[in-house]
Amino acid sequence: MAVKIKDVAQAADVSIATVSYVLNNSAPVSEETRRRVMDAANRLGYRPNSTARNLKASETRIIGYAWHNVEQNQMNAVLDRFIYRMAQAAELRGYHVMTFTLPTVQGGAGDRAHVYEELIRTSRVDGFIVAETDRNDDRIEHLLKLKFPFVAFGRANPAWDFPFVDVDVKAGVRLAVEHLLALGHRRIACLAWQHGLHNGDERLAGYLETLQAAGIVPCSEWIARLQNVIEDGYAATQTLMALPADIRPTAIVSLSDVMAIGAMRYLESADIRIGYEVALTGFDDDPISAFINPPLTTLHQPIDAIGDKVIEMLIGVITNQPLAEKAVLIEPALIVRGSSDPSATLKP
Repeated sequence: MAVKIKDVAQAADVSIATVSYVLNNSAPVSEETRRRVMDAANRLGYRPNSTARNLKASETRIIGYAWHNVEQNQMNAVLDRFIYRMAQAAELRGYHVMTFTLPTVQGGAGDRAHVYEELIRTSRVDGFIVAETDRNDDRIEHLLKLKFPFVAFGRANPAWDFPFVDVDVKAGVRLAVEHLLALGHRRIACLAWQHGLHNGDERLAGYLETLQAAGIVPCSEWIARLQNVIEDGYAATQTLMALPADIRPTAIVSLSDVMAIGAMRYLESADIRIGYEVALTGFDDDPISAFINPPLTTLHQPIDAIGDKVIEMLIGVITNQPLAEKAVLIEPALIVRGSSDPSATLKP
């Protein structure tokens, strides 16, 4: 039999009205209660009866999302999980996510904005989730000018006023660097992304600020700007390990797990013991990070919670509900494993 709203209410130990408030984002509800209702709805497999809703003729109940780069070697398990959780959260509230692709960077910023404008003009969507943002993101700028509903997963130009959810990546990298400092490392290198990506710049700032607070001035040779691919992580680590002994890093902070895996491949090929001779940390907690040898110390992003939150906020924007928070920052958690601290692999 189909799961009904009263079943969700009973499982979550709340009223039917409270379940309705959560699913429709139609009244203020505490975060703890909202989470309990969503968990119960997920567990029971509840799906709203959209035909029973009194929908406005102008509504599509469709949310647009531009698919991320899936070119060869461009892995992104974080965004894959984000899309799944976001779609699930939308469906629980009677919406669906429609994915679409964007022109490459070479196609020009105007082409990217045109895709969004075409979907708006043809009334295909009620709003957008915008991810993989950069500092002067033309999509965000265009949607702000059009005054069309959207919520971003990620930040952009601080002068722009728009709703977003983001991971406090600077704080996350600070945790990783402080962890390495506590282990006694002072020569700490960084595998960083290329210039221009707000998320990457924030991660690098966390590295630089934490070293500065510890009284350490990093050598310019310690910072490598890379594409987020395994091969670049391998090559950059090879260069780092070829530095003179007095400046050769004893630890590496990689700003993504993908680059960290490349670093591990080089260290293994050079018979450098990971966690003993060179400590290594990543970022993102890719599912594979716990199963490689040694397991990778990394930073876990609460992607499920972010997927739920961006949908909750977007439906609030679409339905003209006031947002409790317009800018939501969530701190990641450091997961210590053998790549930085061999003793961690011995713990139960």
